Amino acid sequence: MTASPPYRFEVTASPAELQARFARLQPGEDSGEVAGVAGRVMLRREMGKLTFATLAGWAGSVQLFAGAQWTERFSEFSKLSLGDWVGASGEVVRTRTGELSVRVKGWVLLAEARRSFGDKWRGIKDVDTRYRQRYVDMWTNEGTRGAILLRSRAVSLLRHFLDGKGFVEVETPVFHPVPGGATAKPFVTHHNALDVDLYLRIATELYLKRLVVGGLERVYEIGRVFRNEGLSTKHNPEFTMLELYQAYADYHDMMQLTEDMVSHVVREVSGGTKLNYAGRVLDLSPPWGRATLLELVSKHYGHELSLEMPVEELRRHASGLGVSVEEAWGPGKLVLEIYEKTTEPNLWGPVLVMDYPEEVSPLARRHRSSPGLVERFEAIVAGRELANAFSELTDPVEQRINFEAQARARAAGDEEAMPVDEDYLRALEYGLPPTGGLGVGIDRLVMLLTGAEAIRDVIAFPTLRPEAGTQGMPLQGPHSPAREVIEEPVRKTRQ
Repeated sequence: MTASPPYRFEVTASPAELQARFARLQPGEDSGEVAGVAGRVMLRREMGKLTFATLAGWAGSVQLFAGAQWTERFSEFSKLSLGDWVGASGEVVRTRTGELSVRVKGWVLLAEARRSFGDKWRGIKDVDTRYRQRYVDMWTNEGTRGAILLRSRAVSLLRHFLDGKGFVEVETPVFHPVPGGATAKPFVTHHNALDVDLYLRIATELYLKRLVVGGLERVYEIGRVFRNEGLSTKHNPEFTMLELYQAYADYHDMMQLTEDMVSHVVREVSGGTKLNYAGRVLDLSPPWGRATLLELVSKHYGHELSLEMPVEELRRHASGLGVSVEEAWGPGKLVLEIYEKTTEPNLWGPVLVMDYPEEVSPLARRHRSSPGLVERFEAIVAGRELANAFSELTDPVEQRINFEAQARARAAGDEEAMPVDEDYLRALEYGLPPTGGLGVGIDRLVMLLTGAEAIRDVIAFPTLRPEAGTQGMPLQGPHSPAREVIEEPVRKTRQ
């Protein structure tokens, strides 16, 4: 097995394709058709002059049936290690025990597995190893590969749905000269040639709305965004967002779009609109429940709250719940903190939580009939935010006022507050028509579809603390962080 591996191998069918094509082949029957298959050897057993191996592909598996009388280099084949990549050719048969097989005539070692894959029957149980060595986890835990494949399908379904609604997919910059579109701490880097600091985008919002100003009436982007925050079961510093903007629409239009789009994806993936998640049933068929934030927080907290209440009274409520109150918070921020503490985690949903305080929504348009509120909703499913949407603020004067309030908070030490984006304000001065905007967390949608309770389970390569001894690893404390899944505090950020 020391020969150099080939540069290519002619594959005529995948294991999954063979299983489908020869489903009616009877036990003991030969097909008369020769196939070339490739994949990893994941199980192997010897029976005298016969060797059987399970060849796993990216979707499905098939048995390799080798014999001393017909298989080239039979003794070498019988010594293959679990995890070796093999290409094999031979007639497709079904053994007397009913196993669809390729009766191996010729074969070649495509890549040698020089590390053990561990226990194939139980998979990898160590959580840190699963996340850190995803390339092993995908082979030993079938659900991992299934989640990644399902994620790809869900994104494809979202694109197809939006394309069918007349939306245009676009790409906007990842490097931003001014961080904006959400209240979040950005990652910063330096561009040497321009000698300027740039920020990894925390949202795609402001550039997408520039495109609406430019005449693209329905736009969307599915892409990575980056927020310099902690890790949790619901948060990863880089994650995937779908953001879309529709001219001549408001947040009511976004409500219907959210319901229709999400239920469409769930139906296509699951065959219906009901999911079992965390041991409970979720029915995502439209219409979803609708209630205002103030109604919900008063109901779940058990105290009637309003933005007209004295700030000191709201502070007492928040402090009594264990919220670390900051001096600069007004009634809107305090009510939001109380809602997130007492209400949001208990909303199984799906429910569209409507009408947020203006204080915590600097990019949303003022409510047409309720002073102090904006036309914004969040879709809450299984106790967490799935989507966030606005009737977008289109007035450049109001937007400047909101930006300047954010800038003052930033100057006072709030690293998540937005600075003033003069170019975006200039774009608004050219005119942004009435517009509805929507952001959907792709990772959280896939969590629902797969039943995952941790965001790391649906991201191919989640962010982890570096392994001990690697460059940049802070070697502090008695425990090796390489064996831990780090759970760090996350301050909830807002678009």
